Amino acid sequence: MSSKKLISQGNPSIDPEEAHIVDRIFSAVMEQRLAPNTKLSEPKLCETFGVGRMRVRRALLLLAAQGIVDLQSNKGAYVACPSPIEAAEVFHARVLIETGIVRDLAAAPDPEKLELLREHLGREDSARLGGERSELIRLSGEFHVQLAKAHGNSVLGRVLRELVTRASLIVGMFGTSRGETCPEDEHSRILEAISRKDGDEAARLVQHHLEHIQDGLDLKQSKGMNDDLKSILGT
Repeated sequence: MSSKKLISQGNPSIDPEEAHIVDRIFSAVMEQRLAPNTKLSEPKLCETFGVGRMRVRRALLLLAAQGIVDLQSNKGAYVACPSPIEAAEVFHARVLIETGIVRDLAAAPDPEKLELLREHLGREDSARLGGERSELIRLSGEFHVQLAKAHGNSVLGRVLRELVTRASLIVGMFGTSRGETCPEDEHSRILEAISRKDGDEAARLVQHHLEHIQDGLDLKQSKGMNDDLKSILGT
């Protein structure tokens, strides 16, 4: 599933034009083309998407509900900017949730679901070999969401999807060359442990994996931002 469909997919109550705005901004954040603290100017968004302010405002409200956008009184909308404390809390929450998910998956591995996860790893490998950095970042985060989907608990899935999005913001803001994407063999090792019904090893690997990414962050620096919304979000 493409990251740009994560928020609006399956929700028929969302106006298609608003859904398009939500999906484009969400995708740009997940692929780290929109940096934290970037101002999401309503006039610029109206011009970019060719819609009126009400549709833009409703889209921004949807994004704010997901923690992707901060709506600041009398200032407007900005891409969320996590603090170092929040960064630590996000990764800690992911460790707590994801170790439980993989333990449950390892208790009764489903061959069809495992095969779907292996296909996802194949797409990661293709993006890595092709030097498609943005796509690899997206797919690396999406792997963890797919683990939750394989688990089948929809509440866990929604919570983890939000945490993965917040982690993407954090990596976009504080990432170094060590922390921009998931190391190439760690996803496959997690999946192998699940396949072997080794829940303890799968949980250990997930914890090590997330700590590896967190250790690759430099919480004292942030990346520059590009506020040319039309070039980033335009179709």
